[in-house]
Amino acid sequence: MTPMTFAERPEPAIDAAERPMLEGWLDYHRETLVVKCAGLTDAQLREASVPPSAFTLIGLVRHLAEVERFWFRETLAGEKLPDLYSTEEDPDADFTVSETTTWAETEAVWRAEVAAARESAAAFGLDDFSKGVGSAGKPFNLRWIYTHMIEEYARHNGHADLVRERVDGATGV
Repeated sequence: MTPMTFAERPEPAIDAAERPMLEGWLDYHRETLVVKCAGLTDAQLREASVPPSAFTLIGLVRHLAEVERFWFRETLAGEKLPDLYSTEEDPDADFTVSETTTWAETEAVWRAEVAAARESAAAFGLDDFSKGVGSAGKPFNLRWIYTHMIEEYARHNGHADLVRERVDGATGV
């Protein structure tokens, strides 16, 4: 097994105030996902975890680009945006990749959504409520969204660990 190497990944502060702490942990988990994809070819990033499942590392990054868009731009800021990949006919299309799906394109879209998420969040305080509402008809405060996103990335980074180990035997970070 090959251990993964640490790419440039921000370590969360151990003594920060609440907002920088939440943002630090979210950025840490965002970049952890990139580390788990580092050094693989496009073909490896498109390799299914355990056939017949179509779950891939590149599909996971596409999914998290949609998650960033949904929580920070659509829910928090109230923007009306189309999904990046999913459709009514195929709500899981973010996970669907083809032979032409590339890491360069996928990472660029994901990084653009992360940048847009940061911009949206900057306009809100932790106690400010989202302009959009959840399925129960209630808004979320930014603190809840940050906490949820940390959980979302942490859970999916665990999935990425298993897929990466399956693809090339690399473990770690």
